[in-house]
Amino acid sequence: MKEQDDFSKDSLEELMGKLEQVMQVLENRETTLEDSFHAYEQGMKYLKACHEKIDMVEKRMLVINENGGYDEF
Repeated sequence: MKEQDDFSKDSLEELMGKLEQVMQVLENRETTLEDSFHAYEQGMKYLKACHEKIDMVEKRMLVINENGGYDEF
């Protein structure tokens, strides 16, 4: 069984930087088809990790309620 990637310590900015690197590999005409597939697969993992981090932030956001208190968004 393949070990899962753990991106929990990476910031959203770091993951976006990794996605940018993947895009550069995919846009390079010298990249082999096999390397393109690998880069695409890696990019999808980074994208999933970005979505998870954004979802986590959205769930933690707070909104001021009418009583001046805070409610989760």
